[in-house]
Amino acid sequence: MAAMRVRFWGVRGSATAPGAATARYGGHTACVEVRCGDRLVILDAGSGLRPLGLSLMAEADGRPIAADIFLTHCHLDHVWGLPYFRPAYLPGTRLRVWAGHLLPDWTLAGVIGRLLGEPLFPGGGALFRGDVAFLDFRCGEDVSPYPDVTVRTDALRHPGGGCGYRIEHGGAVLAYVTDTEHDGETLDPAVLRLAENADLMIYDCTYTEAEYPSHIGRGHSTWQHGVRLAAAAGAKKLALFHHEPARDDDALDAIAAEAAARRPGTFAAAEGLSLTLPE
Repeated sequence: MAAMRVRFWGVRGSATAPGAATARYGGHTACVEVRCGDRLVILDAGSGLRPLGLSLMAEADGRPIAADIFLTHCHLDHVWGLPYFRPAYLPGTRLRVWAGHLLPDWTLAGVIGRLLGEPLFPGGGALFRGDVAFLDFRCGEDVSPYPDVTVRTDALRHPGGGCGYRIEHGGAVLAYVTDTEHDGETLDPAVLRLAENADLMIYDCTYTEAEYPSHIGRGHSTWQHGVRLAAAAGAKKLALFHHEPARDDDALDAIAAEAAARRPGTFAAAEGLSLTLPE
């Protein structure tokens, strides 16, 4: 029996990419739903969080929900779905939002308060009628949102900081490693720890190796390096993620085919794609 279910709601990076040329893989930014039994964990709160929220409302027939959202970082493409997450406006909803990259200079409550405050968002977080908590930790710490769910964390290489996640539940392991930059062919020990023997590794593959030299310093990686990391870590499957917004479906098809030929079990993440772990 599957211990974990994973569904992609947003797979783009940096900016949304709507349109016919991106319809198959989707144009929403980062958001991944993870079901650990009856526990709901959400990875990042990009624009894909809005359709996820609507789906949860329909599933619960309009009743409040309980969920934990773990943010890799607070750049806009990873948080701008929060004001549009409909369950947060329901009395009785219990929502915990976590971040591990901000202390000691910032707090998550302060950062999200700026996003949800005037003049950027009318009414701001005061409109939330659910119990919404913003919780800080430090990358490298383990977090246990539930007794049967362990979230291991480590720092990633991204401007302003970032945090990668390893979710463990019922013998299943998911590694979520996005918005991280590699250093040449050196394999980041933090990423290897997060992805060790994972059933699924979701990795930032914004660029190709040909594109990468002109984007050094932007905090993103390549699908080729993702393949190297997954092989070294012993990850069973690799999901190419955080797709460059200008890359259309045909180009992603070509990348996915080449990556799968190089390492079987590799695929390009697409909105709506669901997996069960372990398979």
